[in-house]
Amino acid sequence: MVLPGLVEPSGLVVRTATRSAPGPGQAGVRVDAAGVSFAEQGMRRGRYPGQPPFPFVPGYDLVGTVTEVGAGVDPALIGRRVAALTKTGAWTTWTVRTAADLVPVPDEVDAGKAETVLVNGVTAWQMLHRKARVGSGAAVLVHGANGGVGSVLVQLARHAGARVVGTAHPRHHDRLRALGVEPVDYREDGLAARLRAVAPGGFDAVFDHLGGESFRRSFGLLRRGGTLVCYGTAAQVDAGGSVLLQFVRIFGRLAVRTVLPNGRSATFYNLWGGRRRVRRFRRRLHEDLSEVLRLLSEGVLTAHVAERFPLTQAAAAMELAESRTVLGKVVLEPQRTR
Repeated sequence: MVLPGLVEPSGLVVRTATRSAPGPGQAGVRVDAAGVSFAEQGMRRGRYPGQPPFPFVPGYDLVGTVTEVGAGVDPALIGRRVAALTKTGAWTTWTVRTAADLVPVPDEVDAGKAETVLVNGVTAWQMLHRKARVGSGAAVLVHGANGGVGSVLVQLARHAGARVVGTAHPRHHDRLRALGVEPVDYREDGLAARLRAVAPGGFDAVFDHLGGESFRRSFGLLRRGGTLVCYGTAAQVDAGGSVLLQFVRIFGRLAVRTVLPNGRSATFYNLWGGRRRVRRFRRRLHEDLSEVLRLLSEGVLTAHVAERFPLTQAAAAMELAESRTVLGKVVLEPQRTR
């Protein structure tokens, strides 16, 4: 599936290409599942930082099966199920990836379910444990608790022994309660006051993907020693102006809040931060994603597949994901026909 330019989801284009053999250090992977994430929503609008020039194949992550390997790669990898974070290029039936970037996926886990915890799972894990360092007894607020990242984050936080409050539309409240989350309607008038009433002492950590004014409100909900983790600017995806300038402003505001003598801190999470230190980046990614996949295989995490679509119906999949009516992640299955 090719994103040809600034188009609506219906403007996605199906194209065929000749498969190229994997080179040294590479593996050929049949794609069994790929996700529809917020990143693609930003990219089709030309508002995702660092996206490639049009046209390109979108797709932030995938689960697949290794079908062939290049020189220097262990042939035993052939037939293995693997996961990869790609940033772009996953919406395809077959791809070539660097073998060192592939993470094993437990055989007993369904590919579509595993897909829901790849970029979402490693993002949630690293924000929770490497950024906020949430432990037992902490009070945590997750905005968009029904979303792809949010639905994994609340489960990991509960597993860590934290009390979790999550904002979401009322249609998702019952399912969030089943996960041990205290839901709050994000549409309520005086939302900040409502959240202060829920946690009078403040939150140890707040996870906010909305951006703009929401960051300021979230910072005000922290208790002394608490951490605000920002990981997106969803509220600005349809806004005008420079994306780069928006990020500069955000980083500036977060920096000011962090240095003020108020005992609270704010940080912006970037999955690809530290990529230049390749070995360290890969080690952390393997460790964290493997742990998330283990928790999924053991039933500690519940995968929330909003709906599954064949690759050729990527437009419908993106429209559903952008409707903000689903709990969990919309998944593309390139080998599926419907």
